[in-house]
Amino acid sequence: MITIRPAHERGAANFGWLDSRHTFSFGNYYDPRHMGFASLRVINEDKVLPSQGFGTHGHRDMEILTYVLDGALEHKDSLGTGSVIRPGDVQRMSAGTGIRHSEFNASDTESVHFLQIWILPDTEGIAPGYEQISLAPADKQGQLRLVGSRDGRDGSVTIHQDVNLYAATLAEGDRVEHALAAGRVAWVQVARGAVSLNGHDLTAGDGAAISDLDSLSLTGTAAEAEVLVFDMAA
Repeated sequence: MITIRPAHERGAANFGWLDSRHTFSFGNYYDPRHMGFASLRVINEDKVLPSQGFGTHGHRDMEILTYVLDGALEHKDSLGTGSVIRPGDVQRMSAGTGIRHSEFNASDTESVHFLQIWILPDTEGIAPGYEQISLAPADKQGQLRLVGSRDGRDGSVTIHQDVNLYAATLAEGDRVEHALAAGRVAWVQVARGAVSLNGHDLTAGDGAAISDLDSLSLTGTAAEAEVLVFDMAA
């Protein structure tokens, strides 16, 4: 079964400096029909104006992933970590027993566009942690590249949950397939462009929940599409 979450039905928040779209309930947006999917709790698509951002704030017991589409996002946290996240980078921050961090647009002229993803951890009270990887464009061109996993295999970031996260960029006509084992579900999020998912047309911002299927087929239907695939325990 494939259930589509259309981009235009997402929650919205616009604070001037921040324009955000919420796939699942978040902040002042609450919809009991959309509280998450399996261990996936938040997918926010954020656009932040130059030199603006989120001041220092705290989190606990959450796996937080940041995936930048355009621009550059500067991160600082109470672990002493400081980095700039750019397209091709994947950042994982484990909030665990508690962490404080800030995120600001690193440019004073260009906006930054990114996805922030929250995954519920399988164990609460772990030590806070941080990890970041960088991918070359070829690493995910026309293929599903593992970027996050429970065991950090194949150079992916470690997620403290039974989740395999893949990223792909697809030119028009590119096709990738992914098998789902028994007891697994998936979420597909279209970050940009347009794709066909098992015959369903999806465009930027659309998501889809997949259950009771044994395989996914994604075909690029635009000049360039970028997608995330979450393969999770049901």
